[in-house]
Amino acid sequence: MSKRKFYLALVIFSLVGQIAWVVENMYFNVFIYKMFNASAADISLMVEASAVAATLTTILIGALSDRLQKRKIFMCLGYIFWGLSILAFAFVRLDLISAAFGSTVGAAAAAITIVIILDCVMTFFGSSANDAAYNAWLTDRTDETNRGRAEGINSMMPLLAILVVFGGFMGFDLNRPESWTWIYVIIGALVLVIGALGFFLVEDAPAKKPDELGYFKTILYGFRPSVVKKNRGLYFTLAAFIVFGISIQIFMPYLIIYYEQTLKMSDYVLIMAPAILLAAAVTALYGRLIDRFGFYKTAFPSLAMLMLGYILLFLFPGLVPVSGFAMKLPVFIGSLLMMSGYLSGMAVFGARIRNETPEHMAGRFQGLRILAQVLVPGVIGPAIGAAVLKNAEVIVNSDGTTSFLPNNRIFLAALIAALLLSTILALGACFCGKHRKAEEA
Repeated sequence: MSKRKFYLALVIFSLVGQIAWVVENMYFNVFIYKMFNASAADISLMVEASAVAATLTTILIGALSDRLQKRKIFMCLGYIFWGLSILAFAFVRLDLISAAFGSTVGAAAAAITIVIILDCVMTFFGSSANDAAYNAWLTDRTDETNRGRAEGINSMMPLLAILVVFGGFMGFDLNRPESWTWIYVIIGALVLVIGALGFFLVEDAPAKKPDELGYFKTILYGFRPSVVKKNRGLYFTLAAFIVFGISIQIFMPYLIIYYEQTLKMSDYVLIMAPAILLAAAVTALYGRLIDRFGFYKTAFPSLAMLMLGYILLFLFPGLVPVSGFAMKLPVFIGSLLMMSGYLSGMAVFGARIRNETPEHMAGRFQGLRILAQVLVPGVIGPAIGAAVLKNAEVIVNSDGTTSFLPNNRIFLAALIAALLLSTILALGACFCGKHRKAEEA
């Protein structure tokens, strides 16, 4: 596979996959909040259910792709069915459901339940295609000389995806059901087309002789105590990655609602677009530093950016409506630092995990990566966020229903988790330094 073709496949599959995940991770929250008056507990439940589905899927499909020595078929077919499952959300509308339930209140509760179930179905296909197959393929196709660069490109895609989604749908009135129908049709069709294109673009790595573990033993391989002992660096990185993810998931499910509803930033897309582009550029460049300086020397600066962003977002402007450039500037700078720290941190952890993954075993370890990246943070982080927002301010909507307003305390809680992670990494760096000196002696 040529270098140019590899990077083209990387960019296309990573970007479109992240566009689909943006819709799932951020727009679904807004969807059920605006269309069905979902509570913080509803949003937390949806994130948690999706995290469980993603982890189980990645463990099962990742191991299967290892056994079959194939990633391409799971990537391409997975993206096709992923697109079809996104298209299904176009039919989740209150007017259609009300006809069956006879009351708006009952229909809203039913719609939230349907969205959560469909989210798990969509996550099954998305995790099969992206979390399990694509990420194993990326590990197969890179090595220690270029993983930082590849991971830098891979990790900037979530921000570019946010820009594409927010910018592309900026003119849509998200209070209208028709807007959501078009969003799901457009995104679903895009993901489906990329899956079909992948049959001509993606090439599997050369097949190796499969081990003799068998499928179920392959599934359980990464959970063996002997494997943990043999790969301590990998499991330490995964444990630290969990804390990193918890910090992000405390605020991320509520971020758009916070910008739009609490801060009254109706133009948040225009405000955030420059921050997103700058953060994406920082992340792409940061990948090269990872290859050069290694894990610890690049992890701490990314965490510093993340925590400084949290501090600014917590201090400015709080619950004061954002109006005028002077009030928007701290939010812009805080968001830029937060997003730069988040994505560069993802690149740092992603490259380290790929480097520590045993050769030719990428598939079976993707489940552990998703457990650390999605499941545990997806269960704990939103729950902490919901607890922090338990007594948040409530507003009465025009139809008499009520909605909660996220507040800036979610960033303080995220900061505490990031400080804990810094302590863990500092202890890890000290231990590694002492271990290295002992080996040299």
